[in-house]
Amino acid sequence: MQPTATVLVYSDDSNTREQVRLASGRRPAPDVPLVEFLECATPEAVLRELGKGGIDVCVLDGEAVPMGGMGVCRQIKDEVFNCPPVLLLMGRPQDAWLATWSRADAAVTLPVDPVEFAAALAGLLRQKRLLSA
Repeated sequence: MQPTATVLVYSDDSNTREQVRLASGRRPAPDVPLVEFLECATPEAVLRELGKGGIDVCVLDGEAVPMGGMGVCRQIKDEVFNCPPVLLLMGRPQDAWLATWSRADAAVTLPVDPVEFAAALAGLLRQKRLLSA
């Protein structure tokens, strides 16, 4: 049985969650585990799932409503013990300073570019693997 990584995807927009799934595929790079997606449409669901544990990477939509991924990111970095790495989806490149403020580990712009997204997700999965070893 192949190892898998659990990727939490937060967006109120089901199309954005679908873009993330399609951009990554089952394995974003040959040297990282297969990924399973756990979708959340509300900040409360994100906190609930993180509380259960077992999340390897979070992908948060900075454009989500009513609470954007940047605010959710900052909150979970403050409140979740051993918070998993966060990949932030930004509306525009000029928002990179906000991604830094939110303490995201990586950021890409919307709409999701499959090559850029898969590379960023694979990088965070590698980082997580190295930290866990």
